Amino acid sequence: MSSKRIAVSGAPPRELRFSFDDKALTGIEGDTIASALLANGVRVVGRSFKYHRPRGIFGAWSEEPNAVVDVALDGVHTPNVRATTHTLAEGMEVRSVNTGAGAERDRNALIDRFGQFLPAGFYYKTFLWPDWHMFEPRIRAMAGLGRLDPATEPPADCPLISAHCDLLVVGAGPAGLAAARSAAAAGKRVMLVDDQDRLGGSLHHRGGVIDGLSGTEWAQAVAKDLTAAGHSVLTSTTAFGVYDHNLVALWQHRSGAPDALWHVRAKRIVLAAGAIERPLVFPDNDRPGVMSAEAALVYLRRHGVLVGGRIVLATNNDMAYAAAAALREAGASVIVADTRQSAETGADVRVGGRIEAVHGTGGVEAVTVGGERIEADCLLVSGGFTPTVHLFCQAGGKLRFDESIAAFVPGDPVAGIVVAGAANGRFSLSEVVAEGHRAGDGNGEAPKTDTEDERYGIEPAWPAPAGKARQWVDFQNDVTVKDIELAARENFRSVEHLKRYTTLGMATDQGKTSNMNGLAAMAAITGQTIAETGTTTYRPPFVPVPFTVVAGRRRGEFFNPVRRLVLENEHRAAGAVFREYGGWLRPAWYGTSSGADEVAREARQARATAGILDGSPLGKIEVIGPDAGALVDYNSYQTISTLKPGRIRYGFMLTESGVIYDDGVVSKVSDEHYVVSCSSGHVPGVVARLEEWRQDRFDRARVFIHNSTPQWATLTATGPRSRDLVASLSLGVDLSDEALPHMSFSDGSFAGGPARVARVSFTGDRSYEVSVPSSRAKALNDAMQEAGRTLEAVTLGSEALLMLRAEKGYIIAGKDTDGTTMPHDLGVMGPRDRRKGEFVGKRSLFTENAVREDRPQGVGLTVPDGAPPLPTGAHAVETAKGRRRSIGFVTSSYESPSLGRPVALALVERGLSRMGEEIELFHLGVTMKATIAPVCAFDPEGARING
Repeated sequence: MSSKRIAVSGAPPRELRFSFDDKALTGIEGDTIASALLANGVRVVGRSFKYHRPRGIFGAWSEEPNAVVDVALDGVHTPNVRATTHTLAEGMEVRSVNTGAGAERDRNALIDRFGQFLPAGFYYKTFLWPDWHMFEPRIRAMAGLGRLDPATEPPADCPLISAHCDLLVVGAGPAGLAAARSAAAAGKRVMLVDDQDRLGGSLHHRGGVIDGLSGTEWAQAVAKDLTAAGHSVLTSTTAFGVYDHNLVALWQHRSGAPDALWHVRAKRIVLAAGAIERPLVFPDNDRPGVMSAEAALVYLRRHGVLVGGRIVLATNNDMAYAAAAALREAGASVIVADTRQSAETGADVRVGGRIEAVHGTGGVEAVTVGGERIEADCLLVSGGFTPTVHLFCQAGGKLRFDESIAAFVPGDPVAGIVVAGAANGRFSLSEVVAEGHRAGDGNGEAPKTDTEDERYGIEPAWPAPAGKARQWVDFQNDVTVKDIELAARENFRSVEHLKRYTTLGMATDQGKTSNMNGLAAMAAITGQTIAETGTTTYRPPFVPVPFTVVAGRRRGEFFNPVRRLVLENEHRAAGAVFREYGGWLRPAWYGTSSGADEVAREARQARATAGILDGSPLGKIEVIGPDAGALVDYNSYQTISTLKPGRIRYGFMLTESGVIYDDGVVSKVSDEHYVVSCSSGHVPGVVARLEEWRQDRFDRARVFIHNSTPQWATLTATGPRSRDLVASLSLGVDLSDEALPHMSFSDGSFAGGPARVARVSFTGDRSYEVSVPSSRAKALNDAMQEAGRTLEAVTLGSEALLMLRAEKGYIIAGKDTDGTTMPHDLGVMGPRDRRKGEFVGKRSLFTENAVREDRPQGVGLTVPDGAPPLPTGAHAVETAKGRRRSIGFVTSSYESPSLGRPVALALVERGLSRMGEEIELFHLGVTMKATIAPVCAFDPEGARING
C-alpha cells in the first residue's frame, strides 16, 4: 500500500515520535494511531484471532475489526485499544496484539496452513479426546488479545457524574446538531454528546452547505450557540448503554484528566449515531490493503492521508463515488468495480464488476475483476451502510428490514426515544437535517441545505454460498461463508446459535462490520429472507469500556464503603464499640468493660425494664400502585395482600430455588401501598429482586418501587416498660393494646414532622419501632434517652439484640439458614401446602430434593447442666463403622443471662422429628453432647409480647 501524507496549507503541524512493534515512526498532531500508521506505509497492523492471518486497517472509527493494539505512554500500559479511535501522542509505544514477534513476523501464522482442519466449532469436537486438560494450557496461553501489565495500576480517580436533561442527543453529525438546535430553540435543556473530538460527523469528510455555511462552519456555529445558551456539549464521549427509565451511560475521554462515567437521565432521547459501511464479501477479501471506502475518505479529508496510489473501489451503491472523486483529486488513479448492471458507464468504471480474486501475500498487489487483472496497491469496498441501531435495540426497540436500503432500520417506536438521520436509514443531507430538526422539537425553521443530495441507489451484493475459496465475513474472528454453511448443516440456524457456534460478531467490535453479511449468508443458505432470519441481540456496551471507568473510584476503602448511621456521633459519645453488620457500621455494645460483660448487662436490663436500639438500617422499601399487593404477594412466601390497612405480617422471601433469601415484615398502608422491612444487609438485594419481578411479570405502569430506607431513622424501644417510654414522646398515637395490637402500626407526629409507630418485636418482649425523618433522628434519640433514664432503660448494641432474639428462637437469614434451607425446614409449611397462587420459589418446594426426609432442619440445642455454650460452627455428628459424619452444625450460640444457661440454634438432619434426642457434636478435636429442643427457649407461651 503506497499510502502517503498529503501536504496541507498553513503552518505545518507538530511532529510526534512514536513506535510500532519497536520500529521508530513519526506522525503529526491530530493523528489517530491508525492514520499515523497509514501515513508511514504500515500495511500489517495485527493478526486475526483464530488463524493469525495478517490484517490491515479496515475502518476509521469504532467499527474497526483489525487494528487493536496495546499502548504504553508515560509508564501507563493500556491494552486492546482501537488504533482508529486512539489519539497519537509524543513518545507513545504501540504494539500489535495476538502476535509473536510482531504483526509482520507472527510465529503463529503457521496455523493458517491448517485452516481446513480447524473449521467453526472444531474446538467442541476436537479436544474431548483423550483429555481436555492436555490442550487447556496451550489454548489458554493463546487466548485473548492484548496483554495486561501487572506493574500498571491505574489510579482510582475516574469520577461518576450524574445529570438530567430534557433532551439527550447522541451523535453530533448533521442530524444530531439539527435536533439539538431545534430543542434548544424550544426552551428545552439539551445535552449533546459525540464520540469524536470535533462536532459535525460526516460533514467533515463528505462536506455540504447548510444555511449558507460550509458543513464544518455550520457545526461550529451550532455548538457555539448551544454552549453560550448553557446547554451541555460533550465531545470524545461515547454513549455505550441505554438502560431502564431512559438512563444512558456515557464514557467521556478527557485530555489531561481522568476519564469519566456519566449517568444521564433524559426525558427524551434522540439517537443520531449514523451508519457503518459494511464490507463486500469475495475471495481473500481480508488481505491488508482492503479497506472501507468511507474510511479512505475520512483519512484523506480529516488527516491528509492518501491510502493508495493505484486504487480499485468495489461498490454496489452511488455514495462510494464521492470517495472515488476525492481520491482522484488527491492524485490517485481509481478504477470503480460496480456490481450493479445499472451503473453509469465510464472509462474508469467496470459495470457489473465483481471482485473475483485479490492477489498479493503481505497485502494487495492486484485485483481480478470480470477476468481482468488490475494492478492495485489498495482495494476499497463499499457494500452499503448499516444504520447504527445498537442503542435503540438496547432500549427494547425492534427492527424491520428495509428492502430499499438493504438494511435493518428501527421498527415500532420506543417511548421517549427518536432515531434520526443515517441511524434511521436516511442518507441524503437534506433528509438527514430535516429529520433531525423534527426529532428535536420541530421548533422554528429547519436548516436549509444548499448542495445537491447524493443518491444512494444501492443494489444488494450479499455473500454467495458454495464458493471454493475462503470468503471472510468476520475479519477479527476468522469466520467465513463456509463456516456459516457448516453451522446451517449442523442445524445451528438460529442467528443466536450461529453467533455462538461460529463466534460471528462476538469480538471486540461486536460484529459492526460483519453481522449484516453473516445474516444475509445464513438467509441465502437456508432459503429464507433476511427479515425472516432476523438479528442477534444488541447488548451494552456499544464499544469496550475500560474497567477503570466502570470501577470509577471503587477501590480500597471505596470498593465497598461501609454505611454509617445518622446517629453515629451520638453513639460514639455514649461509649459505643462499633462493628460492621450487613455492611453497616453499628454499635456492638456500650461501655468500657469487656464485650461479654457489657452484652450480658444490656440484655439482662432490656428484659427487666427497657432497651433502646438504633434500627435505622432496617429496610423501608415502598411498593406503590394498583398492582402493589400482587407484587408483594408474588415475592413473599406468605400472602400479604389479605392484611387490613395498618397491620403487619412476618414472612420469608425465597429464591427461585425455594431457598430462604430473607425474612422480615411487610406493613400495609393501603391496598395500593405497602412497606417492606427487610434485613439491613439485604436492602439493595431486595430492591433489585422486587424491581426485577416488577419488570418481568407486572405492568410497570401499575406498580413502582421506592427505597426510602435512607430517608427514615428508626429507634426501637423494647422490654416491659417500652410502652411507658414511647408514651412519653407525645407522638399522638394511641398505644393501648386495643388500638395498637402486636403486628400493627399507626401514624403520628414528632417535632413538627411525621412519625410512624410499629408494634413489632425482634426480642420476644413488647416492642415499638418509632420511625421519623432522618433529619429528626437526633431529637428523637435525645427524647428517648431522656425518658429512658427515669425508667432505668439501657441502650442496646447489636450483640445484645442478637442474644435476645436467639433466646426467642428468631432466625437471621444467612446465619441460621444456609444455601439450602427452605421454609418447611424451619417448620413453616402452611403457605407451601395451602397457597393457591404463584410465588417466587413455589415449584422448587416440591422437588425431589425439597421433600427429602433427611433435610437439615432448624432446631434448638440445650447442653448438660454446668456445660459451657456450644461453639458456633460446631458440627453435629453421627459415627458409624468408626467413621464420623456431619449431620448439621450450630448456627448461633450464647450464654443467656435471662435463662442462666447456654442457648443455641442449629441445623440438624431430621431435627424437627428428633426432639429430646441427645446428639454428639465435634469441634476442633473436642467432642460435646447436646439435646435437641424447640428453637424458642425464652417465654415459649409468648406472654411477654403483650406484657
